[in-house]
Amino acid sequence: MKSIYEQALGAKFKLLHPRIQERFGFNSSDGKACIGTGIMDEIWHGAIYTMPFLYIGSWRRIMFPEHGRGIPFTIKNYAYRDDYERETISWIRTFRTDVTRRFDAYMILSKERNCIVDYLGTHQHLAVDIDLSIDERGGLRLRSGSQRFYEGLIGFRFPMLFSGIADVCEWYEEDDQQFHIEVNVRNPVWGPLFGYRGSFQVEWVPVKRNQIPTDILPVRCERRE
Repeated sequence: MKSIYEQALGAKFKLLHPRIQERFGFNSSDGKACIGTGIMDEIWHGAIYTMPFLYIGSWRRIMFPEHGRGIPFTIKNYAYRDDYERETISWIRTFRTDVTRRFDAYMILSKERNCIVDYLGTHQHLAVDIDLSIDERGGLRLRSGSQRFYEGLIGFRFPMLFSGIADVCEWYEEDDQQFHIEVNVRNPVWGPLFGYRGSFQVEWVPVKRNQIPTDILPVRCERRE
């Protein structure tokens, strides 16, 4: 079975750097997880008036207000089948600032929307369409698009005035033999909100089917895409 990223990119997947292909080419039947450990050279946030967005985001592990340089970082990518049997990849990022913060997300491939959908936060309140492309380094670029908010019976298209547009690039450098990541989140009205950049190494750890660590799984799994 192909990974959700290979399915979404089709033949273009082979244009990725081989290490990026490996990192984004696994699925729940492979019995392994990709654990990255490194340093974020910088974590930043926007102007003071953007802080309410970040504090609210921290309640559900979507964004956070801390900033700094040389911040220890981990990213945990597990592949599993969610409550609705959808192939899912976790993106659990931990930043060890003065206050340890997490940024949780869960990606699926939506046949209905014909793209990757990224569920953000502990309760998957936000479902975000993701456009995939390949940059000149053979890296994977993920850009966010339409967003929807779900809670109980409530569901509506989330107004971008109160959210952010994310631009994520991940690539591999032969010079230092490390993965690199850069994330920029901005609001179309309020400007830059939040971002980080840095590098990390990965290790592959074995994981049995249906034995994903409980701290990786979301509190609530949202069915609507």
